[in-house]
Amino acid sequence: MRAGKLYMITAPSGAGKTSLVQELVRLHDNLHVSVSHTTRPARTGEEDGVNYHFVTKKRFEQMLSQGDFLEAAEVYGHHYGTSQSWVENQLQLGNDVILEIDWQGAQQVRNLLPDVCSVFILPPSLEALTERLKVRAQDECDVIENRMRQAQSVIKHVMEADFVVVNDDFKIAIHDISAIIRSQSLNANSQKASLKDLINSLTYG
Repeated sequence: MRAGKLYMITAPSGAGKTSLVQELVRLHDNLHVSVSHTTRPARTGEEDGVNYHFVTKKRFEQMLSQGDFLEAAEVYGHHYGTSQSWVENQLQLGNDVILEIDWQGAQQVRNLLPDVCSVFILPPSLEALTERLKVRAQDECDVIENRMRQAQSVIKHVMEADFVVVNDDFKIAIHDISAIIRSQSLNANSQKASLKDLINSLTYG
């Protein structure tokens, strides 16, 4: 059985990464999203254990000191972390895992797991990014302004990713990321385990 593949989706806030990840998981049966732990308060409509594991800062710091996180970062004043044991278990079971992650966390994961496949999502323009944050109506005006100030510094990390996708047309963006996932499943390392018997029969048969 082949080991699962780990993917990371990174983007500035408002670029649509959450919607993209949700649709990708719906379309790909073997793809599972990692639910991060966060100290951020739940937004309207969010559920604990579904969107995030919402924890206190004290609990988060305890988990961090115990080495429970594959990566952890502070973003916009709140802490986020990915469960290392959950990700490792899923990969060992042969399931692909996708992380919705910020650039700081992506750097940590890349250092620990060089084989991870990372995708950076870009908005079509800063104007479009601002409009999406306003339409989302989940944050106060000062929070939106702060996110826009930080967006450009986040985007400076775009070339750290393996692939870059512009989320202008949602369906096209989904198609592009699905193509990336498909290509990773066909590379030689991924195929080595699943095609072992065929390769042996063709080589020594």
